[in-house]
Amino acid sequence: MVTAAQIPSWLKEIYPFTPKSFETGAGALSYLDEGPRSDEAVLMVHGNPTWSFFYRNVVLALRDRMRCIVPDHLGCGLSDKPQDYDYTLGNHINNLTALIESLGLKKIHLIVHDWGGPIGLGTMLPLGDKLGRVVILNTAAFADTVIPASIRFCRIPLIGEIAVRGFNGFAWPATWMAVTQPLPQPVKNGFLFPYNSWANRIATHRFVRDIPKNTGQPNDIALAKIEQALPQLRTKAVRILWGGKDFCFNRHYFDRWQKLLPDAKADYLDEAGHYLLEDAKDFCLKTIAGHI
Repeated sequence: MVTAAQIPSWLKEIYPFTPKSFETGAGALSYLDEGPRSDEAVLMVHGNPTWSFFYRNVVLALRDRMRCIVPDHLGCGLSDKPQDYDYTLGNHINNLTALIESLGLKKIHLIVHDWGGPIGLGTMLPLGDKLGRVVILNTAAFADTVIPASIRFCRIPLIGEIAVRGFNGFAWPATWMAVTQPLPQPVKNGFLFPYNSWANRIATHRFVRDIPKNTGQPNDIALAKIEQALPQLRTKAVRILWGGKDFCFNRHYFDRWQKLLPDAKADYLDEAGHYLLEDAKDFCLKTIAGHI
């Protein structure tokens, strides 16, 4: 785990937080715990290949009035990156469940993005009334067959691992493929900071490799369980924000969410990409702050 003292000064300027540590049994999980001490909090769950850095501006916008819990999944961000760990959806859910149980929270609002959708919803939906308001950002928590060719390539045995772990062929391309506006160099460096070696890119590759394939594998079973519980969201206050120029989670996924949650207010942001918190920062922060 990268401690607060090990965060370089250039990164502290745009990620001005002091991460905490939670021991999972397989390694230390880094997480942010910002804002007033309370048993009510907003939980922000990132995807691949991001980390809590993705939510840095949301934390800064909310922490004066709301406790913000933002974990880095094991293998991601500033968390430990064990090389012999089984990086599965079920294990990520178990880690997040253990973390929030340790915090003694009674009401948890949820923001999810990318893989954070199934991980966050897979953690929170079983908790019923403990789940409060929800914000959904470019994600899927249901089985689907629409997968871009670039991601299918990264799943090819051996070749995909060499591309993702050896040449950073997932996190680095995302810094320009996932946005419509060029990222400032410090922000680009921030997204890439935790993923600077073969060993440190292990979870980046495992997330891609373990995208559910509907072949009865453990991730398929875990995702099917989450999908079955999604109708519970119809009883929650849900807000959908969607980057319309997402190369992965395209209009097809947005339409599926709207069909599933017809009463949820949804904004399709035509000029924003997958990293919509970068491309449409002001609108997203205002909308999230008004909903949470």
